[in-house]
Amino acid sequence: MGSSPIVVSASGGGGWWWWCKWQRFYGNNSSSKHNSSTSNSLLSTSSNNSGNNESCVLSWSFGYFLFAFLMLGWIASLYGRLMLTPNVRTTLSTLGCQEDGEGSWSIGVFYGDSPFSLKPIEDMNIWRDKSAAWPVANPVVTCASASEAGFPSNFVADPFLYVQGDVLYLFFETKNSITMQGDIGVARSVDKGATWQQLGIALDEDWHLSYPYVFDYNGHIYMMPEGSANGDLRLYRAVNFPVEWTFDKVIMKKPMVDSFIIPHGGKYWLFGSDHSGIGTKKNGQLEIWYSTSPLGPWRPHKKNPIYNTDKSMGARNGGRPFVHDGNLYRIGQDCGETYGRRIRVFRVEILTTDEFKEVEVSLGTEEPTKGRNAWNGLRNHHLDVQQLSSGEWVGVLDGDRVPSGDTNRRFVLGCASVMAVAALVILVGLLLGAVKCLVPLSWCPHNMGKRSDALLSWEKPNLLSSKLRLFCSRLNRASSILRAKVNLNTCTGRLVIILTIMASMALMCLGVGYIYGGSGAQEPYPLNDHYSQFTLLTMTYDARLWNLKMYIKHYSRCSSVREIVVVWNKGKRPELSEFDSAVPVRIREEEENSLNNRFKMDPKIKTRAVLELDDDIMMTCDDIERGFKVWREHPDRIVGFYPRLVNGSPLKYRAEKHARRHNGYNMILTGAAFMDGRMAFERYWSKEAMAGRQVVQKYFNCEDVLLNYLYANASSFQTVEYVKPAWAIDTSKFSGVAISRNTNAHYHVRSNCLRIFARMYGSLTERKSEFSRRKDGWDV
Repeated sequence: MGSSPIVVSASGGGGWWWWCKWQRFYGNNSSSKHNSSTSNSLLSTSSNNSGNNESCVLSWSFGYFLFAFLMLGWIASLYGRLMLTPNVRTTLSTLGCQEDGEGSWSIGVFYGDSPFSLKPIEDMNIWRDKSAAWPVANPVVTCASASEAGFPSNFVADPFLYVQGDVLYLFFETKNSITMQGDIGVARSVDKGATWQQLGIALDEDWHLSYPYVFDYNGHIYMMPEGSANGDLRLYRAVNFPVEWTFDKVIMKKPMVDSFIIPHGGKYWLFGSDHSGIGTKKNGQLEIWYSTSPLGPWRPHKKNPIYNTDKSMGARNGGRPFVHDGNLYRIGQDCGETYGRRIRVFRVEILTTDEFKEVEVSLGTEEPTKGRNAWNGLRNHHLDVQQLSSGEWVGVLDGDRVPSGDTNRRFVLGCASVMAVAALVILVGLLLGAVKCLVPLSWCPHNMGKRSDALLSWEKPNLLSSKLRLFCSRLNRASSILRAKVNLNTCTGRLVIILTIMASMALMCLGVGYIYGGSGAQEPYPLNDHYSQFTLLTMTYDARLWNLKMYIKHYSRCSSVREIVVVWNKGKRPELSEFDSAVPVRIREEEENSLNNRFKMDPKIKTRAVLELDDDIMMTCDDIERGFKVWREHPDRIVGFYPRLVNGSPLKYRAEKHARRHNGYNMILTGAAFMDGRMAFERYWSKEAMAGRQVVQKYFNCEDVLLNYLYANASSFQTVEYVKPAWAIDTSKFSGVAISRNTNAHYHVRSNCLRIFARMYGSLTERKSEFSRRKDGWDV
């Protein structure tokens, strides 16, 4: 009499099936008889009725879908647990730094002898103070900077500098995490940009603000932010610089985007974009206006629009123009691949009321090599450079590690992957004969008593139900044809099933990765709002070159790795061109094959932080970054990923599970550990350690054990700290070049070392640290 939901049932050939028997309404009236007749007709096409009162029963088809759901869900959960390591932001405000569709913009500082020789702050080896254990690295202002100062922010961008003597003020857009609109924040630096004090929100309106262009005129300080959402271009004047501003005037009743004002040739020039006009190409349009005063009135350039071209051509402004060697330069945005992909610099050759001409020049800065793991790896769209009284140039550049709209794109791709998995599950069910589509003729169970005319009318056959039945009929026919062609009793048929199942698993993991795995960028962890870098050091020889190549390719792209030093102990050293590295690689060739070379003094290492990491250990960059953060909290300790517990009488070297059973550790293996290179190497090569080094040379083992004893001997406080990696893989098992193939013999030698070093440098047994002691949860 009407249509009903699709019921998945068994095919005629048997197998797994699921179907529902509907209870039928019956009575003495004609309508009841009609319904009963229809019901009998329906049941004759599906199965034999045993009575009028029937209920839905579960069959093997339901079991098939339940099994598929549980199995794929388990695989997805396992993948998420092992591969999608949590990026725990223990130092950030819970309100700030939320994932945002506009990106994760932050701000870095650059220095140079000219605007065309700018280098990032980490290349200048600038330290916060003399007592600091690490130099400062970009980015120097982030969403964490504003959020921890009490102003929840999802990102910071569009930086402009204002210089007063030796003090730098930084004005920038900060996206409020609560209102989700842009405000203008301000920070101050008294050390040329190495550290910044957040002063608060300088300007907050009822509409979105960005691009806070700040300039002087007639003894006043003005700000001209972008407020195109309000439909005009406004000027604000400082009444209590830098945090209090008052509205001065509307200088143009147009929704101008990313505008600036500059004096040139006896006039003031206003460059900006109006994307509201018909035929205007967004991010590809530029207009110029001129006046005798920055307060107006403004007249349009005779050739407006100067540009109305492709958005990749740099028409939209990307920061403050600057003058160098008598030439005026304009900064534009290349938005071709994604919004704010890169900046482009143009030398203005002609600027009059009738003509305008500019040519592109190279800025000279190096492109980020770490991709998404670099803070500005995928985008940078704003630059402001200023010359200090010393003659040095300082620049602020914003950058992002993800493309515009990345969160939405990942969600769509994730959902598409999950839908593809559902389609493959149904396909496998059809191949196995587990499912068949049926469309019962009634929407409703027939035990509802007398129904209204409206309900009866709703149940009448309609075009939709007819088309639905036709579709199911064709689908069932296609299923039969498919099973006839893919014979599951043949090797080909079984291979098709296996490949389909494997594709389902892969797509499920892909979907989980897109939805829950984040942007794919491994971000560094700030400490006190600051980032830094470390040197990665490994020791190897010619037989392990395969491990080394994979090692360098992977770890060179971790955010905080500055340089990789390879201690080459034996064999012909490789050429640097053999490595695919995003950071400089230096090979330090040793004359003698000795494990003591691992901790050799190396004046060429520029960072205090050194990660000693064996070339056969592979773990995520996120684990590395977490370890680096913990070391910066405790730079006087060995911070690593492999804990051991030294105890018992006599002392015996045991695996990590022994430490787990006793809920504590007192030694960290330096094959994967952070340390203060200067302090650690000096201790290892001190006169007191000479006898210990001889033991290492004799056994060709135990150099990490010796360093632990030397640290403990030099301090009465805790000297080791553990960080648990999400997972770690020993690649030497694949290449067959493991140094210690005989575990029992290896442990026996190390037990001897423990007893020898205990006599030389004192016991470790009383220095036990418990797991799960720290609040960050990284030492479980």
